[in-house]
Amino acid sequence: MAAATLLLALAVVTLGSGHVEAFDPNPLQDFCVADPTSKDNENKLHENGVACKDPAAVVAEDFLFGGLDKPGVTTSKRFGFTANQVQIPGLNTLGEAHVRLDVAPAAETALVLEGSVYFGFVSSYPDNKLYAKVLRKGDVCAVPQGLVHFLHNNGTAPATLYASLSSQNPGLVLLGNSLFAGALPDDLVAKTLLTDQHTVQTIKANFRRS
Repeated sequence: MAAATLLLALAVVTLGSGHVEAFDPNPLQDFCVADPTSKDNENKLHENGVACKDPAAVVAEDFLFGGLDKPGVTTSKRFGFTANQVQIPGLNTLGEAHVRLDVAPAAETALVLEGSVYFGFVSSYPDNKLYAKVLRKGDVCAVPQGLVHFLHNNGTAPATLYASLSSQNPGLVLLGNSLFAGALPDDLVAKTLLTDQHTVQTIKANFRRS
């Protein structure tokens, strides 16, 4: 049973790694401004699952977005907000997105704009080595693709960071939510974390209330 559990865990990690290490392909033309509201999808060029806007109808505003200068509401929005191909249709096929992170003092990071944060990532198995450092205003850091990483506001004032991501629509995997907010069986989670089912159920209850 222990061997089966380990095999399942390794299979999940392998599948997850195969997903997060994928990258956006290079564009085939100058640009493909996303046009998700198009009613003529059958007769239009598609890139990344959305129709391309007629180049003759493309305007400068398709490549612009205003709002990253304004702080997010950390009490209701945990991760700041993202400017991806939804907010900037011209980002479609360009393989990038931009994020502003406003971290309340209780809590992909690139540039620290205000405050300080404790930032780090963990290398892959079998080393599982922690690389961490306190970042302050003006510091820039990089996150290797696909690795578990974190940031924590270690100051007394809100911290603001600006991140650039190598995907136009990056996904987000939260370890706690993946383990305790989903439908994984309690006994499997307990064996994976070397604990008991009662502890797992208690933690799951906390996630259901959050």
